[in-house]
Amino acid sequence: MKKYICIHGHFYQPPRENAWTGEIDAQHSAHPYKNWNERISAECYTPMSVAKILDEHGAVKKIINNYAHISFNFGATLLSWMEKNDAYAYHKIIEADKLSCTFNNNHGNAIAQVYNHVIMPLANYHDKETQIIWGIEDFIYRFKRKPEGMWLAETAVNTETLELLVNHNIKFTILSPRQAKAFKLVEGSTWKEINDKNKLDTTQQYLCKLPSGKSIVLFFYDGALASDVAFNGALHNGKIFSEKIKNSFHTQTNKPQLIHVATDGESYGHHHRFGEMALASCINNFEHDAEIKITNYANYISLFEPFSEIQIRENSSWSCVHGVERWRSNCGCSDGANANYHQQWRAPLRNALNWLRDEAAIIFENEICKYYPDAWEVRNKYIHVMLQRNLIEEFLQTYFSGATQEKEKIIALFEMQKFSLLMFTSCAWFFDDVSRIETKQVLQYAERTIEYAESIAGKSFREKFLELLTLTPSNVSTYGN
Repeated sequence: MKKYICIHGHFYQPPRENAWTGEIDAQHSAHPYKNWNERISAECYTPMSVAKILDEHGAVKKIINNYAHISFNFGATLLSWMEKNDAYAYHKIIEADKLSCTFNNNHGNAIAQVYNHVIMPLANYHDKETQIIWGIEDFIYRFKRKPEGMWLAETAVNTETLELLVNHNIKFTILSPRQAKAFKLVEGSTWKEINDKNKLDTTQQYLCKLPSGKSIVLFFYDGALASDVAFNGALHNGKIFSEKIKNSFHTQTNKPQLIHVATDGESYGHHHRFGEMALASCINNFEHDAEIKITNYANYISLFEPFSEIQIRENSSWSCVHGVERWRSNCGCSDGANANYHQQWRAPLRNALNWLRDEAAIIFENEICKYYPDAWEVRNKYIHVMLQRNLIEEFLQTYFSGATQEKEKIIALFEMQKFSLLMFTSCAWFFDDVSRIETKQVLQYAERTIEYAESIAGKSFREKFLELLTLTPSNVSTYGN
């Protein structure tokens, strides 16, 4: 039986655009580039599409588009920037997905992502659904096909999120091995808690049966390989990388196996210089190995049925050992840049934004329901206007034909909701202090939300919001809070 391999890259940058101009302001920390999107695109996204393979003398013998040979997701907010600012890499990514379909029984390498990288278990039901729908629609707009899988921000998951994925025809997602709780054979009755004795076999796909009676396929990536890529030098040499992967197969089994690794896509060239070349060399080695088949998750699902079921750990993620506390509490997880910093600011920041979201939601629902019966259904449709601004009139005519005098107000309501969702981009909580650019960015989206809310409702929200923000203590004494 052939041995199957899948390398997944999670390519993502948070939305960085100024909330008023729609352009990214100068970010001096990205020097010599204008901003971090430009820098990372130059170091990773473009090189990934034209990765060099060298011969024994160091001469270029082959150039490949890595995206055509790996599973990948690109965040919608990143692709919207690339479409305008790095058209070459953008089109190479789209082209790679089309090409990958020819290698994988018409299953493309690209999968969708929740729209602006919110931590799904911490979002309310309506926001979860909008994140999924906007992510799907953005994917269809760019890749001209429906996605089969979806990446969850930080792989953060709970049962409600999985139910919503299935409701929107998503077949699978990818999780960290520590997010698995227990497993059993599909035909068996005895659940085995995952521990040192009962280890999770990451070479399998797992069926997760949901309370609704529906089910979704879950893949748990190889944690050791992921760590090797991110931290332990696997990208220093393509031959070593390919050997690490190949040595991960079980030898004493006749069952189908998929060795797969998932990491931040920025590992390939940004975090590790020339990492895209090591990946290209690894791919090239496997393409000349008759035992190995490089594939993607959707194709693997089409070839083999899961023979085990899984239970997940509720409210878990890949980058916080405490579950999802990294995005709402002082759990101790951070980037490690300042070991003595606390994160006591995380909870009050989320509380302030939750309050503003809820206030904006009341305004939105009350106003939209004057013209259309389901405010949240029509909010989900607004993604089409976000993708193509020339569809504004068609959108208004379809859903608000009886409100011709209220066009500006209606669009303001939807823009308020857009910024309300952008406020929860996960990066704002990920690092070590409230004063970083990622948190400043979501506060800018909060400011824009407040502007819209105040203009529509005719009352102040700013004073209360600022009062809540005084509870967020910075580690930098000059800022205070």
